[in-house]
Amino acid sequence: MEFNPNNNVIKLCLQGMDLEEKGKPEEASRLFLQAWNEATNDFEKFIAAHYVARHQKNVSDKLKWLEIDLELALKINNDFVKSAFTSLYVSIAKCYEDLNDPDNARKNYELANSIIEQPSDNGPFYHGTKADLQVGSFLTAGHNSNYKSELTMNHIYFTALVNGAGLAAALAKGDGQERVYIVEPTGSYENDPNVTNKKFPGNPTRSYRTEAPLKIVGEVTDWVRQTPEELQKWREKLANVKGEIIN
Repeated sequence: MEFNPNNNVIKLCLQGMDLEEKGKPEEASRLFLQAWNEATNDFEKFIAAHYVARHQKNVSDKLKWLEIDLELALKINNDFVKSAFTSLYVSIAKCYEDLNDPDNARKNYELANSIIEQPSDNGPFYHGTKADLQVGSFLTAGHNSNYKSELTMNHIYFTALVNGAGLAAALAKGDGQERVYIVEPTGSYENDPNVTNKKFPGNPTRSYRTEAPLKIVGEVTDWVRQTPEELQKWREKLANVKGEIIN
């Protein structure tokens, strides 16, 4: 399943996170449980269980939900969830510590430490922009951020989700046509730390970054475009984002 911010379960979780930020944990907890009850596939359940777990007041109940979440992640085992394994094992280990079970705590810490964080995603990859470029050109770091114009970016960002790249193109600065290019990294790349294990567990948007150039190998013209109202909501969200961009 591809991450979709308009998915009903995702929307419920986003609403719950908004209530958390407003200091309304009980209302948030009810929305997360509703998301779990309305989930229709393993990916939706994986997302919802993450939030249900963190609202448990009892350590044993929290552990139960974390282990449900881990079981779902292991079942899915794709590039949406792989980067969530480390934090899941650490959270489970901490629960076992609180329950005075050092053997299971140690076991889960060891599992967390055994995971290699290098992404295994092989694409295809996409980059959204308003720049008019040609196949064979290279995209490089060193440009100003679309979200903080005073910040010069040390990395170039890309995604394995064409609709995510399309959204990035729509939100990019400039008056040019929205373009989504198919790109190939010319060097190593990593999970985008600005989104991985932040609002959502793992890297469901399959977003990455690299210091090496991205080579443009093609262009796509077919992706799900946001309505003007949806784009305005995204711009408002970005304008209100707190915290620094990890650069």
